[in-house]
Amino acid sequence: MIEAKNLNLWYGDFHAIKNINMTLEKNKVTAFIGPSGCGKSTFLRAINRMHEVIEGARVDGEILLEGQDIYASDRDPVTVRQQVGMVFQKPNPFPTMSIYENVAAGLRINGFRDKKKIDEIVERCLEQAGLWDEVKDRLNKNAMGLSGGQQQRLCIARTLAVEPEVVLMDEPTSALDPISTQKVEELLYELKKKYTIVIVTHNMQQAARVSDRTAFFLLGDMVEYDETETIFTNPQDKRTEDYISGRFG
Repeated sequence: MIEAKNLNLWYGDFHAIKNINMTLEKNKVTAFIGPSGCGKSTFLRAINRMHEVIEGARVDGEILLEGQDIYASDRDPVTVRQQVGMVFQKPNPFPTMSIYENVAAGLRINGFRDKKKIDEIVERCLEQAGLWDEVKDRLNKNAMGLSGGQQQRLCIARTLAVEPEVVLMDEPTSALDPISTQKVEELLYELKKKYTIVIVTHNMQQAARVSDRTAFFLLGDMVEYDETETIFTNPQDKRTEDYISGRFG
């Protein structure tokens, strides 16, 4: 689904990620782990060109989405971000909009005008995000009235509404309570049937629970990338072993 080739990214003079080569498999959950500042979130943002909103950021190398370079001169960043959706660390529903309009917002921006079709998509995405039964009777209420965990699942539904191929999640449960975290994690098992998912997490147990493959980053380098079970039970690099065993980080 996604292939990075010789990918480097700088913020000004700071070399944030260094010569990354990896393939992210379709309909799998891939976890990025590593200490703070190691480049995992930077790489995540590079996959849908979100880093470009930061002044001084620049990329060298390729990221191929189903064989097409997302950095090609004729590729529109907005189109890329529709194909590769993003869920951020802190829930960020649109504060002046209802629950319904939060999910429908991307559809309206893309020119959808058929109310019946929008209704169907909103319901489907809220169901996919495990939220429909909790909000179906208050769709016109302001989204800020939801709990933090519900807001995060609403943001997931909003991301799904524009039908991305890939869903990126940057520490999506770090601000949530354990029950809400469990609900989001359970969603991943269902969502990967349709989407390719990449999740950044500082929680080793979470990475072990939810991911099929795991990549360990350190100081901008991707140290090791393998099946999650292998990473956690038989890592090949001592730095990986030291990190997951808690010796540093």
